[in-house]
Amino acid sequence: MLQFLLRRTFGAGAILLLISAFTFFLFFAVPQDPALLACGKNCTPDALKVIHENLGLDKPVLLQYWEYMSGIVAGRDFAVGHCPAPCFGVSFNNNEQVWDTIIDRFPTTVSLTVGGLVSFLTVGIGAGMIAAWKKGTLIDKTFSSVSLVLNSMQIYFLGPVVLGIFVYSTGWLDAPAYVPLSEDPARWFMGLLIPWLVMSAIFTANYTRMSRSTMIEQLQEEHVRTARAKGMSSRFVFFRYAWRGSLTPIVTILGMDLGALFGGAIVTEYTFGLAGIGRLAVQSVQNKDLPLTMGVMLFSAAFILLFNIIVDALYAFIDPRVRLS
Repeated sequence: MLQFLLRRTFGAGAILLLISAFTFFLFFAVPQDPALLACGKNCTPDALKVIHENLGLDKPVLLQYWEYMSGIVAGRDFAVGHCPAPCFGVSFNNNEQVWDTIIDRFPTTVSLTVGGLVSFLTVGIGAGMIAAWKKGTLIDKTFSSVSLVLNSMQIYFLGPVVLGIFVYSTGWLDAPAYVPLSEDPARWFMGLLIPWLVMSAIFTANYTRMSRSTMIEQLQEEHVRTARAKGMSSRFVFFRYAWRGSLTPIVTILGMDLGALFGGAIVTEYTFGLAGIGRLAVQSVQNKDLPLTMGVMLFSAAFILLFNIIVDALYAFIDPRVRLS
């Protein structure tokens, strides 16, 4: 296990390095000078020169990249002050430290993503297990049909529809808004309920179909039929043998969906007006703010890689036949 974790950690570090290099050098292919954004409308050559010196844009590109990457580990000094490690630079747009901006937006995205993850995993796997248990019945056909319809939906379509019905027409639910969990748990829950429901509706379909098909397949395995032949109850066999064996492919698609979940969070944040990291990423690209774009990219990529490592490590616990070596 330790060798596996070390190997995957070094691999993740190499991927993050490639992402940082690609994003950094691609930014300098843009013809517009990023210092103009910080200079404002009434910009003079002297003011522009000072901004170049303050932001380090007067140095060669390779040196700028080296200082940026070393600042993540050891911190960095700017004309506006010291940036402690991990330093992702200072925003070209407002001269605020990128790390502080990301940390300020992080709770919104985490609440949105984790809540949606719990919702669609619970509903999707639960519905798939019930459909497999009631194979061929009206319940099975209903769940399969609903999952097929939901799989064709998109957040930017379903979100406004849900808002129009449950917020603006009936007033049954509050408009989406983020309130810190530590400040008011009830308002935190109600403010994110609609985004959670929409995200779970979009992602639930895949897990319902996957858990149903894998559960039915597991019920046909020899060890399951042997357990039934020994007189074990169908309920015990279902949960003790078939359910655990069906988790491996579900964990696989969960690892792949984590990236899509972060991408879905970007669309969801814009759809419901939530100020999270996804919305911050779009704004940083629109403003051509290199430090903010780099920081968001590396931060999000690190979390996606971390969750993929965790998902891979779970294989050994779910299925003893899997060897991580």
